[in-house]
Amino acid sequence: MAPPTKSGPRYDQFIQVPKVRVIDDEGENLGVMFTNEAVEQAQDKGLNLVEVSPNADPPVCKFLDVGKYRYEAQKKANAARKTQKTQDIKEVKMRPNIDTHDYDVKMRNVNKFIDNGDKVKVTLRFRGREMAHQHLGMDLLKRVQEDVEETAKVEAFPRLEGRQMLMVLAPK
Repeated sequence: MAPPTKSGPRYDQFIQVPKVRVIDDEGENLGVMFTNEAVEQAQDKGLNLVEVSPNADPPVCKFLDVGKYRYEAQKKANAARKTQKTQDIKEVKMRPNIDTHDYDVKMRNVNKFIDNGDKVKVTLRFRGREMAHQHLGMDLLKRVQEDVEETAKVEAFPRLEGRQMLMVLAPK
């Protein structure tokens, strides 16, 4: 009988090897025994023989309740997923002729985003005749780069895409 295509550990009749190392429900090592003999002993105790280390030689199996074992493994996986930090990309938009106070407000936001561990995409928008003065935009992005030098590194250097100049900063 072929094992079903499912996730999780093999147990009872789905264990294909002839001999396994058995650990009982109290954690005692019962040694190496035939698989069908170990399955019978587990069922006498009202438990399943669950393969906990399939890559060992011989595979290690335990007397466990397979449903409870799966539930605990799922809880552990969910807890690991919960503690993961995802990195967002926040965007700050500016204009080439931005005033000093407006610039300070934008930089405060950039620093706050970087402190939170997020990447920051600085977008500089050119309108109308401002396209003729792209050097002003480049100077502004260099100023941003210098202001966040201690806390962030430049992941994507300033480049022009159509009517906007983009730069991406990442926390150090």
